[in-house]
Amino acid sequence: MAQPVSLTKAAYQPGPHREALEMIKNLSLIVVLGLTGCATAQDTYLKDGKQALSIDCSGEAMSWAACYEKADASCAGTGYNIVSTNGTPQPKDADKTLGVDVGNYKTRNVLVVCK
Repeated sequence: MAQPVSLTKAAYQPGPHREALEMIKNLSLIVVLGLTGCATAQDTYLKDGKQALSIDCSGEAMSWAACYEKADASCAGTGYNIVSTNGTPQPKDADKTLGVDVGNYKTRNVLVVCK
């Protein structure tokens, strides 16, 4: 019967290439999560005391549609009324690079009241 091999602590140490691969993998995940993000809803109150939702769908990979989808989901399908919207203006075609708006962080916020 073969004798069990005793592995030292050094046998479990990752090499420099392994550490670099792990770092690249972790950074890639952070970048993907940062770009995709998700719309967030926060309870707030209007001046007249009504409860409302402030929905943030800012970011390059988001859209106004993401705000409205989050509003619909947050209001449990009962519908909602839009109180206000606020966001980064759409750039002129002359300000785009090869027809694409590159590198401009978009802010999008919608304030809604559930029905």
